Order: sequence, then structure tokens, then C-alpha cells
Amino acid sequence: MRMYLADPGQPFPSVELADPSGLVAFGGDLSPKRLLDAYSAGIFPWYNPGEIIHWYCPDPRSILVPTDLRVSKSYRRSVTSADYAVTMDRAFADVMSNCAEPRAEETGTWIGSDMQAAYLRLHHLGHAHSVEIWRAGDLVGGLYGVARGRSFAGESMFSRARDTSKIALYWLCAQLTAWDFALIDCQVSSTHLTSLGAIDLSRADYLHLHTQAAARPGRSAPWHFEIPVPNSPKHLPA
Repeated sequence: MRMYLADPGQPFPSVELADPSGLVAFGGDLSPKRLLDAYSAGIFPWYNPGEIIHWYCPDPRSILVPTDLRVSKSYRRSVTSADYAVTMDRAFADVMSNCAEPRAEETGTWIGSDMQAAYLRLHHLGHAHSVEIWRAGDLVGGLYGVARGRSFAGESMFSRARDTSKIALYWLCAQLTAWDFALIDCQVSSTHLTSLGAIDLSRADYLHLHTQAAARPGRSAPWHFEIPVPNSPKHLPA
């Protein structure tokens, strides 16, 4: 039975009460506490601008183990190219605004202004992070998500040039592997994610893995790469 979150302090219901789509509850707000409570419980908001907030925990759940990223020959050529720089937490707001732009085959976006403001607050508090790909000082790709302990919830990615979102994912996986993160939550399965190595788990198996990872100490913010990466700060905006 879906629950309406009328009180700001009202806890989420059990995810076992979700409907077949994974909808757990609706209503509430996007305050930092509400969002962090949601991500800790494996729940995320997903709704169109102007709608009431919907909170989901789908079954099955798509995840990517950072060490299991599938890198094809053409993908590796893009990664090993020397024409880009990669950073973390350098341009979170710009990454989000690029992710919010409708794709070529879409007419709208689910990342409204209220969601952008809410995740920017999380970023300033050290819980939301971005990876940026730059060429000649221009932001050409990236992704963002939310970390809870050693579990990372990927939210969205964008490309302004061939493979740049995949390059961002490659370096995220490399750094999360070095930090011993257990998973990247991809939320809902897609052909594209599956081609990159994402797998589906039952909700129960996902929550078991996520809960254990989220309970472990996380990384302090802002995030910086601690592995060797293509990075030319002199080419980036101040």
C-alpha cells in the first residue's frame, strides 16, 4: 500500500509495500534529511516537474559492480585518448543542468529546477558528487550521483561528444574500485547499462548489498581522483 508522506518527519514505509512498479510512497519534500533517509533505505525520487514527488524502490534493481564494467575495444580507445581531462566535484551544478536537458528523442526532462536545487544542496553538504570530462576547457560529458557509505547511486549522465559519458563512468568505476565501493546503483535496467556490465538483482539482494556498503565509512568531500587520470588543470576554467 503506497503511503502519502504528509509530515516532514514521517518515515518511509517498508519497501515491501511497494506496488509492482516499485512505488513506495508519494508526497513529502526534497530536504537533505528526506533525501539522505531515502538513499540510505535504497529509495529514490522519480517524477516529472510539476507532479507530486514519487519515491521508488523497484524490484528487480539494476546495479553495476565497479570492477565489472565491460569495456569494449572502441570504448577503451576513447578512454585512452589524450584529448580530454577528467575531474571530480569541479562543476556539479553544470553537470546537473546538462543532464536535465532533454535528449534528442525526448520532449521533456524529469530533472526539474526543484530537483536541481535539492541535489546541489546535497553536493554542498558533501553527499552528492560529479565526474566531469573536459576538452579545451569545455565541459563535454559527465555524470552525478549520491554516495551513502561505500554505495554510490548513479542518477544521470550526459554527453556533448562521442563516448564522453562512458569515459566519465570508466573513471568513476576506477576510483570507486580503489576506494572499495561495492556497487553503483543504476536503479532501472536498460539495454545500454546491461551492455556496460550492469546486472539485475532482486530487491532483497540489492538491499542486503547496499545496506552493508552504506554502513561502511564513506569518503570525505569534495571528492578528488586519487588514481592517475588524464587531467590538465591549466586547460580548465578557474
